[in-house]
Amino acid sequence: MTRGSDAMTLILASASPRRLMLLEQIGRKPDLVLAADIDETPLKGELPRIHADRLAFEKAQVIANQHPQAVVLAADTVVACGRRILPKAETEQEARDCIDLLSGRRHRVHGGMVVMAHGKAWHRHVETIVRFKRLARDEVNAYIASDEWRGKAGGYAIQGRAGAFVASINGSYTNIVGLCVHEADKLIAAALSA
Repeated sequence: MTRGSDAMTLILASASPRRLMLLEQIGRKPDLVLAADIDETPLKGELPRIHADRLAFEKAQVIANQHPQAVVLAADTVVACGRRILPKAETEQEARDCIDLLSGRRHRVHGGMVVMAHGKAWHRHVETIVRFKRLARDEVNAYIASDEWRGKAGGYAIQGRAGAFVASINGSYTNIVGLCVHEADKLIAAALSA
């Protein structure tokens, strides 16, 4: 990437292969991919929106401090049912609890995004409303057996088998996958033109 005559490095501050894929799809392939090692535990009483935004900012800050001349994009995705932040499922029981909770209900996917460059920060928050159909026990069991849920916010990946669970979406589909590409592209463009 270039800004004037100075070469600018775009860094994706995330280990998510989905975020990398989404950026590549819009022609914004990062020069580097570096995961920021931060504590992602929600603070006591922290709302889902605030949690997503805080984590995105902290991730961007860690990598921007290490690479002050770069354009750093960081994001975080939080699946929430009401005020409850659902985990990135690591066990079958966590995944089953998430899917059972979401079955037949609406939930929100909060996407926090931050771009840092030149000592400045640009931020966006994207919220998508998703409604799952009522799931039969065999559908839940088959999904849990697929192991696709592992490490996914809310215990599901909409771009995979769980796409069949979705009755409706209001908002950005790519936000659910892990990065609202429309807003990410605008943030990167703003940073490069600053």
